[in-house]
Amino acid sequence: MKKIHLYITTLLLAFAVTSCSVDDTKPQGMLDQETAFENPDNIVVAAYAAMGDDWYSYPFNLWPYGDMSADDCYKGGSGLGDTGYHPMEVFSSLTNDRGEFDELWYRLYVAISRCNGAIQAIQEGTQNDNTTHLLAEARFLRAHFYYKLQQMWYEVPLVKEGMDNATVEATKQSSHEEVMQFLADEFQFAYDNLDNVAPGKTGRATKAAAAAYLAKVYLNWAYGDGYESNTGYSHVDQSKMSKVVEYCDAVLADGYGLLPSFGDVFMVNHKNSQESVFAVQHSNKADDGTKFGRANWSNMLNGCWGIWSCGWDFHKPSQNLVNAFKTKNGLPMFDDYNADHNTYPVNEAPTGQKWDPRLFHTVGMPTFPYKYEEQYTLTMDNSRNPADYGFFTSMKEVPQRSKGEDYDNPWQAFGVNDYVFRTADVMLMKAEALIELEKLDQAVLIIDAIRERAANSIKDYIDYAADQCEITQYGSFPSKDYARQALRWERRLELAMEGHRFFDLRRWGMLSSTLNTYFAEESESKYEGKAYAGYLKGAHFTKEKNEYFPIASNQINYVPGLYHQNKGY
Repeated sequence: MKKIHLYITTLLLAFAVTSCSVDDTKPQGMLDQETAFENPDNIVVAAYAAMGDDWYSYPFNLWPYGDMSADDCYKGGSGLGDTGYHPMEVFSSLTNDRGEFDELWYRLYVAISRCNGAIQAIQEGTQNDNTTHLLAEARFLRAHFYYKLQQMWYEVPLVKEGMDNATVEATKQSSHEEVMQFLADEFQFAYDNLDNVAPGKTGRATKAAAAAYLAKVYLNWAYGDGYESNTGYSHVDQSKMSKVVEYCDAVLADGYGLLPSFGDVFMVNHKNSQESVFAVQHSNKADDGTKFGRANWSNMLNGCWGIWSCGWDFHKPSQNLVNAFKTKNGLPMFDDYNADHNTYPVNEAPTGQKWDPRLFHTVGMPTFPYKYEEQYTLTMDNSRNPADYGFFTSMKEVPQRSKGEDYDNPWQAFGVNDYVFRTADVMLMKAEALIELEKLDQAVLIIDAIRERAANSIKDYIDYAADQCEITQYGSFPSKDYARQALRWERRLELAMEGHRFFDLRRWGMLSSTLNTYFAEESESKYEGKAYAGYLKGAHFTKEKNEYFPIASNQINYVPGLYHQNKGY
């Protein structure tokens, strides 16, 4: 199949499959039924383009919810009122009238509508040898967007192809089991009908991408429904865990693997590598010759203050996250990593405290080079509002500063791909399932391979921090509980600031205990004697409520009596 980049801009206009009208004037910016049915591949490309049609107030990568709503990062920006995300960080003031919820819900359903249009065009258009493959792509994309809706809002309405407006507006939420089964069925159809494609050869859905999604769906489903009373290790479904292993193996057998060094994973020249199982494609203007490129607008606020012309300093790593990278004899400090709370490395000033090398790839810290470049060494001045958000900055989602920048004052965005799945995530899903299946000897091999790759990154990218790093392999796990702890830690360190943490904690039934401890301890943070994060003293996570976010009041009120609100709101 030909390579089609997803930053195509000519297909971003809204389209609809419509009936013929006595008025033969064709609406502009829309596709009529005949054109749609004659060009189903173009309609599918338009559905792909929807993946990148997000914005910082409705980011499809869900970073405010996966990272900021957990213990990995603070909101950042100029203050608590900068954007509407503060209530999602503290929960105690969270209500259902947030515009961000309304925007995200609406935009995800706009993307689903585009997929439904593509599915209908494929089904009713001219059939050929490529028809089933195109249908599998369109159904994969639709399930991709529904997965995000389910992760945010638990039970959601399933709007499918062929529904007229009246049917759509009468569609109630499906149950959790129905939604999860729908996701499994859609990704299974995609898996059965998509091709094995060599890594890096396409920006489109593949059999491996469908397998990764199947593994993730079954992994979440295996623990329960997400609410703490029905979720966690005591609820594990072994048959679903077996499916996780099966589908992870299908990905890993298809040529995907770890890049040699952890730092490689987040360098622009390595996007669409063997580690990229599926990613939302982005570019800058130098890549595609357009004025602004197909930029990643979901992360547009996340550049470092004083480094980028429009670095608005959001997505600020927490002190708790930094502490989680501490090691003793090369292994994580599970029980006392946060005991000496206000600890951080200083460049060229090593102490007895050692760190997992992935810290220096993930978190920008004063005295250290920003994204490995000494000419952009960070100082305490590279924080926009240190009184609230401290002095750390996020680095994974940005390119190196020396490569230039694309911006349109006062906004800026980067041509950096958004990973949906990368190989390490798939490997850790497999390890998690193996632990629950009592196969600890197999799980430790996977985790140790990922840790070995992390060790390789010291000489390749962060030699200036070599004397502060220490990481070793486990070798074996003495118990299932220890293995679970190691797995949880590995996911946090490997995938930090990539939008996973909140959803991982929810799967394990650990949100309330983890976050309420975090709020109490984090509010006492200091850097060089300067206090910050005090606003977290008023934060509180309520179990049986905050595991999912409230459905926007605008959506509830649009069709009164149709939708039910999530528990507790």
